[in-house]
Amino acid sequence: MTSDDNNQVVNEVKDYYRLYKSGHVERFYEVHGSFYVPPSPQIPSSGVFSKDVTISPHVSARLYLPENIPNSRKIPVLVYYHGGGLVIESAFFNRMHAYVNSLASELHVVVVSVEYRLAPEVDVPTIYEDCLTALQWIASHADENLSSIDNNNDSWLTNFCDFSKVFVVGDSAGGNLVYHMTMRAGKEDLNNDIKITGSIFAYPYFLFPNVEIDEEGLANKIWGYICPLECGVLSPIDSPLINPLSKKAPSLSRLGCSRILVCMGKKDDIVPLEIGVRFVEGVKESGWDGEVVYLEVDDGHAFQMYKPESDEAKRMMKCCADFIHR
Repeated sequence: MTSDDNNQVVNEVKDYYRLYKSGHVERFYEVHGSFYVPPSPQIPSSGVFSKDVTISPHVSARLYLPENIPNSRKIPVLVYYHGGGLVIESAFFNRMHAYVNSLASELHVVVVSVEYRLAPEVDVPTIYEDCLTALQWIASHADENLSSIDNNNDSWLTNFCDFSKVFVVGDSAGGNLVYHMTMRAGKEDLNNDIKITGSIFAYPYFLFPNVEIDEEGLANKIWGYICPLECGVLSPIDSPLINPLSKKAPSLSRLGCSRILVCMGKKDDIVPLEIGVRFVEGVKESGWDGEVVYLEVDDGHAFQMYKPESDEAKRMMKCCADFIHR
């Protein structure tokens, strides 16, 4: 194979990534203003300490701990999965760090922001396994006999987390990950028999047939490239990995949590409002016996990360607070 062959572009999503025949992936983080920022392990940022941990050879995370927690008190733990179409972004980047820091501060929770591998270097099911690995690692800390100095265990989780209040949260592609983690928790045990209390889906990366969306738009284009061929479906949009209402998808009655919150944007041009409406309807029609909360905000896709001080971002944060603390 010649050097020219290796430099041949296999597929490309403008402003997101370019895949070469050699397997090399070029990502355009500068277009999004995304860059690495360090944690704050000793000096809290906005009242929150943060640090990075290694969970497995392929999975890591950034942990966030609000300061001034009384020794006798434990607080909810929130597992956060970042967005980026499953192909871009990182838990360690500036915008994700600032937003998750605000979640820990304003919601008064311990947050584990998961760093998972990305497509197209790995396939989508591998991404799900990375996310489950992180969730199981977090759940392993609920063992009352666990020492905070045991191998690969973290003292922030053992000392400060109330494992009767576990929440999984994600924006965009992170919302897709929340769906799959919640479904997995509904069919298989988490470590120490931990249960997910609530799942928060913000503009979840789903695709449904007959929803008015540009076939050449960002969401469709990315999924068309990374959808696993082994799904055995007629088209990528029918895959149960991206379409929870697909005939091949498991029943939503198996959602493994007590309540869900679905947040959608009226001006979202990536994940249309109808996606969230139909997902909520599907959950209710499935016979799932949990509580469903639905919120519409008057703004666009993942706006709260770009305009955190806006009234709608504050309303969304308050809704999350009400959902978690009750």
